[in-house]
Amino acid sequence: MNHPHAMSFGPFTFHRQQRLVSKIGLPVPLGGRALDILTVLLETPGQFVSKAALIARVWPCSVVEENNLRVHIAALRRALDGARYILNEPQRGYCFAAPLAVAATVPRHNLAARLSPVIGRDALLGTLARRLAAQPLLTLTGCAGIGKSTVALALAERVLPRYRDGVWWVDLATVESPMTLLRHLARAMNLAPCGSAAELCDQLAGRRLLMVLDGADLLLGACRHLIRTLRERAPQVTVLLSSRQTLQLPGEWVQRVPGLALPIPSAWASVEQAMAYPAVQLFVARVRAGQQGFALRPQDLAPLRDICRRVDGIPLALELAAAQVDTLGVHGLQAQLRRGLQVLVRGRRTAVERHQSLAAALDWTYGRLSLPERWLYLQLALFKMAVTLPALTALVVGTELEHADLGYLLTRLAGMSLLEVEPGPGPLRYRLLNSARSHALAQLRDPAQVAHLQQGYGHYLGPFSGRPFVLQLVEQAACAG
Repeated sequence: MNHPHAMSFGPFTFHRQQRLVSKIGLPVPLGGRALDILTVLLETPGQFVSKAALIARVWPCSVVEENNLRVHIAALRRALDGARYILNEPQRGYCFAAPLAVAATVPRHNLAARLSPVIGRDALLGTLARRLAAQPLLTLTGCAGIGKSTVALALAERVLPRYRDGVWWVDLATVESPMTLLRHLARAMNLAPCGSAAELCDQLAGRRLLMVLDGADLLLGACRHLIRTLRERAPQVTVLLSSRQTLQLPGEWVQRVPGLALPIPSAWASVEQAMAYPAVQLFVARVRAGQQGFALRPQDLAPLRDICRRVDGIPLALELAAAQVDTLGVHGLQAQLRRGLQVLVRGRRTAVERHQSLAAALDWTYGRLSLPERWLYLQLALFKMAVTLPALTALVVGTELEHADLGYLLTRLAGMSLLEVEPGPGPLRYRLLNSARSHALAQLRDPAQVAHLQQGYGHYLGPFSGRPFVLQLVEQAACAG
């Protein structure tokens, strides 16, 4: 049965494709479960849906009590200004009772259709949707594979009704050079061809729209120039970026996208408790997509806990790991991950090259580091725990890094989303993500990479000056666990 993309009732509109309810054009804050319930009820308006059927549709992979359903129904009614839209009869279930009308066409956009639900980002999306209402420049940043593009797309879908002139997505991975950026923008937004950022922005003057630049770290300089020009010539244009690096422009609001929440230690005691957490939900959902009948078992919880920890709750890594379960099993996957990230290589065929494997995503970032940044990145891989700047300064005495500006280099690595910065009393503590540490150790254990590093070090500091330091790193890496 085909359902309209948008349906209106009273002052509300339900946008099916965007999974969004708006009231007079403004988004209504609703959790994912409440939206799921509304989606099911709107499939058969005027008919009762049993509680059991609702629970089966909204919680297909979990065992939940009826009280859970009542809690989310209550939240849905509150968001819709009371109970008049959703009726309840104890023996029959729930019914959407309001008259419906097919809503006017949603604002124009070029957003890709979503192929799978977004897991574990409801709270973040709610915060970002509120922030974007008053923020003309918002950057989503984070490490490779953390889901910046996924969050950007979900956010763009959610806020679509706000923008009179639409929402426009530009994938900068398809832009060959800064010179061709304007051509891609004009084509994506149905604008006339233009020879300068000023000409393009003049066409946008007076328009109220959202421009999404996905992968802005590929063209940071060009993006900075474009946004400065937009501010001058088209101030009603809002810009949302995903980038491993921030633009560092005045007024830029930065949101670091975190890894998916992992179960707290006590929640690994049962399958039901572990399945309440997004990292486990995503892993299991992706395994089931390729292996019918998969069910998480109690004996899988210990190895799965180690898998989630080793990949830092990074969605791309969890998806790539899940793709190996049909071949290796959960225990076999854990054993492979203990040897490194090489097992995480079978990505979605439709993904861009740098997302085909976690190593490829990290290689892409590593290749953009300066030589001193690379050396510090490799040095940090020797530490399992976080390290402070004073401790690191003492550890590199006698090496070529002794005279480097370590504070600046640490800031650069953190800015490239390779380091976690752990605030607290005393000096800041820096730690490589587990996935980045595994990647760095793999570089030091690869003879070809070591030879390349020695050659680069010698060229940078003079003949042979880098050899002892590189060999010292290699020897230490061989013993690192």
